[in-house]
Amino acid sequence: MKRNRLLSNIVKYVVLIVILVFLLFPLFWVLMTSFKSNMEAYKFPPTFIPENPTIQSYIDLFTKNNEFFIYYRNNFIVAGGAAALTTFIAIMAGYALSRFHFRWNGWIVACFTSAQMFPVVSRLISLYKILGDVHLINTRLGVVLAITASMLPFTIMLMSSFYDGIPVELEEAARVDGAGRLQILFKVVAPLIKPGMLAVGIYAFLLSWDDYLHAATLIQTDALRTLSAGVALRYLGELSYDWSLVNTISIVGTLPMVILFFLFQKYMVKGLVAGAVKG
Repeated sequence: MKRNRLLSNIVKYVVLIVILVFLLFPLFWVLMTSFKSNMEAYKFPPTFIPENPTIQSYIDLFTKNNEFFIYYRNNFIVAGGAAALTTFIAIMAGYALSRFHFRWNGWIVACFTSAQMFPVVSRLISLYKILGDVHLINTRLGVVLAITASMLPFTIMLMSSFYDGIPVELEEAARVDGAGRLQILFKVVAPLIKPGMLAVGIYAFLLSWDDYLHAATLIQTDALRTLSAGVALRYLGELSYDWSLVNTISIVGTLPMVILFFLFQKYMVKGLVAGAVKG
């Protein structure tokens, strides 16, 4: 019995290690390539560990590529704005969806669910037309609104599931004491769903940070481009790439997400899991 259990644990850990290596190998390859010269990056067969490690690409990135930091700043502005707006709307709309029950609730949930089945590219033409009519093409605000709209169905349903786990009796007691609806929401209910708010905010920031299609379609001015679109259009040439520099950019661009994930990992997982099983 003990032998079977030991064998089962060994197999389980071997499978987990294989999956982990498979998932982390691309990151390892990008990191190693960032420390190679561009000539070594093109070498065949490729070297897994740099033969002559160099940080020249990092030096060039911070001294010769001012455009990168413009894209970096724009990415923070767009991702931060989209995350804040998405979280605020999800808090309000999720509360309404959870507490106000009427005959169209089922249809609203069905629309939100079906909206997740369509790829972003399928709605870019209509989105471009709508934003063009209100003169928001080639603006950071237009990109923020477009990204926010794409994330709202999921985040609203997620927040609604958190509200479903809060007893209605708490709100009824606050209403007896004379509290209004907004006071109940922000002073009574909101403190109880902080993990959900944090999960929605981090989720929205992560998705906004990696967005490419919205930024590439809605922005034409180089000074307004975000990181994904800017790197793709400026650093990836038609005939050859500076792979060392491109991978260096990838590492530096990924750092904020890695730091954010490790700082808030337990809160994000707790929030997403709790929201998935409530209600």
